[in-house]
Amino acid sequence: MKRLNKEQLNVLKEFDTPTVCNALEGFRIRSNTVGFCHPGMVLRTSDTKPMVGYAVTAKISGWGKPTEEQKEMMFSYFRDVRDVEEPTVAVIQDIDERPIGSFWGEVQATTFKALGAVGTLTQGGIRDLNEVDALGFYFFSTEMMVARAESHLVERNTPVEICGLTIHPGDLIHADHHGATVIPAAVAPRLAEACRRVAKAELFVLEPCLKAIERGEKPTVDQLRQWREQMVRLR
Repeated sequence: MKRLNKEQLNVLKEFDTPTVCNALEGFRIRSNTVGFCHPGMVLRTSDTKPMVGYAVTAKISGWGKPTEEQKEMMFSYFRDVRDVEEPTVAVIQDIDERPIGSFWGEVQATTFKALGAVGTLTQGGIRDLNEVDALGFYFFSTEMMVARAESHLVERNTPVEICGLTIHPGDLIHADHHGATVIPAAVAPRLAEACRRVAKAELFVLEPCLKAIERGEKPTVDQLRQWREQMVRLR
């Protein structure tokens, strides 16, 4: 499936991730209970616009000394990120039952940004937050950690699970402070228009409710039913 161009990706950054999730529901291509992160993923940096990019995946562990093969795997992962068309997102699953080591810090973030990554989505730890925030690299993580321990790659270019969300290499990620979702390639070119439609449809509820609040009035249940039916019909 052809990837979106940079202009199309930038347009998707104009919508928050909940709007994207609402718009995706309208395509009816997957269950409404899958395709997004469960609670636990936190945006650690101060970015105000969503992170949008294509996943380059790996699994890590912070326990046990890495083998020579595992040390070399890091450079293969660098190559994976470098060879994928920008923008990319480094999606990393810490496989440890009790995570102990941060793969991410200032050096890693700077390296990955130089290779074309815009940020990371990791079920694992990050550190050096101030420096990375100044760098303009997205840090989404489940943990904050102080040490790297024996952090090393154990797999790369493989499906990973991040807060209940399965992510495959090449998946299109949309993430903000609410969480993250995967955008199916089949609907990605039409998603921006669907987001606009969802936002416009919600005005049928928002505008009259806001007017009622301003006037100190309470809408009737029949009015709410009518407004919501209009919203659902136009989504």
